[in-house]
Amino acid sequence: MQKIRVLVVDDHTIVRDGICALLALAGDIEVVGEAANGREALEIVKQLTPDVVLMDIVMPILGGLEATRRIRKELPSTKVLALTQYDDKEYVFPLIEAGACGCISKTAASSELASAIRYAYRGESFLSPSVAKLMIEDYQHEAALRGKHDSYEQLTDRERDVLKLVAEGYTTQEIADILVISPKTVEGHRSSLMAKLDIRNRIDLVKYALRRGLIDV
Repeated sequence: MQKIRVLVVDDHTIVRDGICALLALAGDIEVVGEAANGREALEIVKQLTPDVVLMDIVMPILGGLEATRRIRKELPSTKVLALTQYDDKEYVFPLIEAGACGCISKTAASSELASAIRYAYRGESFLSPSVAKLMIEDYQHEAALRGKHDSYEQLTDRERDVLKLVAEGYTTQEIADILVISPKTVEGHRSSLMAKLDIRNRIDLVKYALRRGLIDV
């Protein structure tokens, strides 16, 4: 059985040791490397090309946000799952905007951590319940302030497909391959659907998809 190859990134050795011990219990997951900061993570990702990077947010030298952004840009096939102790939108939302396919709390059970890694490996989104609740509440608050009606019915079938795939964390090229269309066409559908829904960035798009029940958490 092919195992999911994981890089664990956290600036605390004891935390990395604990995570590695937990993941060793999962038969389909293999920790192939560890890093203490974002800079080390970038170097190791380039060397080992892991399937999933479990990324801490606050670290010295190079933080998780910038490391996530660079990994997703330079090695888009590697998925990044944010590991956080902060259930706060100032920390979580920028990571999703940077390309992380989800967030999991450091207080999560070992089974939830393994499940989150499997979701990330499949290219699906995963959010800890507390993070999902935060995003839904934030979206509902913004919707109440705007006082606007849902414009989902204005979307074409193809725009709805693109909306779901973008929210699940797929890249433009991956969406093009799945839908058998060009990357340029994907970009066109994404621009169109975001204009129709008055969505300005990926964070809002994910929140919208969560509210609509288009993606699982």
